[in-house]
Amino acid sequence: MDISDPILNETMHVLRDKFQWDGYMVRDVRAKLLSIGNHVSPKDTVTAIKEDPDDDRVLECAAAARLDFIVTEDKDLLRLSRFGNSRIVTIGEFVKLVLTRR
Repeated sequence: MDISDPILNETMHVLRDKFQWDGYMVRDVRAKLLSIGNHVSPKDTVTAIKEDPDDDRVLECAAAARLDFIVTEDKDLLRLSRFGNSRIVTIGEFVKLVLTRR
């Protein structure tokens, strides 16, 4: 899993504001994500998704990490189907790909 500061910040914002998590829980999740993920620092700015510019942060992270896949259920991202070298797929599609690879 690859993650950038903008993605971490957005995730923490959603957990705190939308799901009402307290500060301790938010800090704990942030630390765990950083410990299991590969932290990347995107250098380039992307403006590909006008409907939800926050989704551009995912594309920036994918480019910086040189990902083969972006796995998401986000409809705006899925509409692209590809970004650079990254193929954008649903969780179900990704599982099928993994299970059929030899």
